[in-house]
Amino acid sequence: MAIRNLRLEGDEILKKKSREVEVIDEKLQILIDDMIETMHKYNGVGLAAVQVGILKRVVVIDLYDDKGPIVLINPIIVKTKGEQEVEEGCLSFPNQFAKVIRPAEVVVEYTDRDGKRMKIKAKELLAQAISHETDHLNGEVFMDKIIPGTLEYIEPEEK
Repeated sequence: MAIRNLRLEGDEILKKKSREVEVIDEKLQILIDDMIETMHKYNGVGLAAVQVGILKRVVVIDLYDDKGPIVLINPIIVKTKGEQEVEEGCLSFPNQFAKVIRPAEVVVEYTDRDGKRMKIKAKELLAQAISHETDHLNGEVFMDKIIPGTLEYIEPEEK
């Protein structure tokens, strides 16, 4: 496993649409493991493959609960319900936070890393994370959706 380089604000790849994953092979499994490790290193809740420079429809999410990381390959949000105003950040936009409107609930269909088609209904933080990461797969970033006047830049702590 390896830590991948994050693509940051201004990198053109973040505006590109990711391609469907056709084959779940060993190379993809390595990418998934690297994405999980990279997300954990930077204390992220989610990471899309495009954020490490790979235009594939792969997302990893970890709410740091007892369930461990979730891997979504070719995720499609099939239903949304309600809305929530949430504070959001992004590993590709370090130290920047803003409020956005996200669905309160989503139903997402995806393939897991073992190749099984799955469907989950997500609420609150998980719904937010799925919405945020699937936006990445479509070339959209949270900065495109922020509520005007809510952007904050937090100075990183000195090490």
